[in-house]
Amino acid sequence: MFPSEFRLKLHPHPATPAPLVRSIDVHAERRADGRLELAWCLRGDMARLLIPEPGMPGCADGLWEHTCFEAFVGVRGDAAYREFNFSPSGQWASYAFSGYRQRAEAASRFSAPQITARLFAGRLEIEATIAPADLPRNRSATLQIGLAAVVEAADTIDGCHSYWALRHPSALPDFHHRDGFALELPPSQSSAP
Repeated sequence: MFPSEFRLKLHPHPATPAPLVRSIDVHAERRADGRLELAWCLRGDMARLLIPEPGMPGCADGLWEHTCFEAFVGVRGDAAYREFNFSPSGQWASYAFSGYRQRAEAASRFSAPQITARLFAGRLEIEATIAPADLPRNRSATLQIGLAAVVEAADTIDGCHSYWALRHPSALPDFHHRDGFALELPPSQSSAP
């Protein structure tokens, strides 16, 4: 269910101007059964943004090359983390890392997340639910989460991609930087303050 109220906002990286995007609001909630529910609401000039068309849902690499929404999930004190990419097309990608940008050799198989995308005049909404088995194994630990988005524009002069996150800890966009995992969710708690 799409949240009626958002309390968190993504910010564009200073190196990637985003004149066609007014705002990206996000919501995250960890359910009692362990599911992680995420939602993004992008407001902007939809006619000039490149939004992937709905298509055949499935796992695909390279989603970040176009408009997509991302979550990075780890546990405090553990260098390992997971990356999840969600496209408005219905495609998705999931990756396991043992440390900063180090793909885990024995990466687990991920289940397909539930993804819903809705496009309106001036607004794109996307929801995704991640199964408990696809999250870091310690179910009693507080999750550290980086929420992000890549937005592709059709006709900008200064570059066609902007990079959005809760926090940008480095001079260049880097969603993998652990200091960008700015949201903490304890078990069975909402992201609301």
